[in-house]
Amino acid sequence: MRSLSLPYFLVLSLCSIAQQQVRITNATVLNDPLPIGKSRGADAALQAAGITAEQQALVLKYGNSDNWPEGIKNDSARKANEAFVQNYACFRVATFAEDSVTKSIIMVPAASNIHMPEAMRPLADFYLLVPEPSIAEVNSGKPRPEISRGPKWKRLPTAKILKPEQLYATYDLSTDSLALAALARRGMSPAEIDAVVFRSTDRNWPDGIDTFDERQKLLPKFSKYKAFVGAKWDDKVLLVIPVEKNKKQPVLMRPYVDLYFVYDKSAVQIKEKKK
Repeated sequence: MRSLSLPYFLVLSLCSIAQQQVRITNATVLNDPLPIGKSRGADAALQAAGITAEQQALVLKYGNSDNWPEGIKNDSARKANEAFVQNYACFRVATFAEDSVTKSIIMVPAASNIHMPEAMRPLADFYLLVPEPSIAEVNSGKPRPEISRGPKWKRLPTAKILKPEQLYATYDLSTDSLALAALARRGMSPAEIDAVVFRSTDRNWPDGIDTFDERQKLLPKFSKYKAFVGAKWDDKVLLVIPVEKNKKQPVLMRPYVDLYFVYDKSAVQIKEKKK
């Protein structure tokens, strides 16, 4: 089970301020990081960028390597994952000059980085202080591109999980051509299919259900999930577990993005939409 010290659902209110997306072009800047709180010019730069005192406190709190994901926290992990650092989706918060070097404070949001390898995936937004030459602007066409939320579910048939134990928690949809074809037939775009494939295995589920042992304790409560039928093929069915409909689930089971479960058809009761 992953640590809950930095919860997935921590949302910082800097999203409307940190607009320009950037990427890290030189991974070695992570080797000797300066905590943002120890920079002489950081406070003034944050104030100049319109960051409130409350927001500044969050930047300082999550602006040191103590809050980094395990995959970049030590020298050996960083070396092993160096090639992936450039794939972090980052956003500039403030820029200032210090010791004749232009530096930027950048945010690495958890919600924008679920595509990263598991060990590098943030559990909460964190912040980096980096020399400006070590980052490059990303011209994406959108100031804050959103991750795919997956397929729309509101018009899908509803389903009730009758036999929670018949869950395929490690099913790799990417290797099942019939499943992929079924998703495509439902009108899902490639980005939506990628989201389904990524979030249909337990390693990308909430903390209380992401391992077999933890999940066993909570399986009886799976029948309480509000579920919708995403696709059917062979003897299997894909269930969509939307965030919006499952906010009252126990915290350790509560989705932070829409989840997807693969079940035996016999394990669920499907209520077809009226034509």
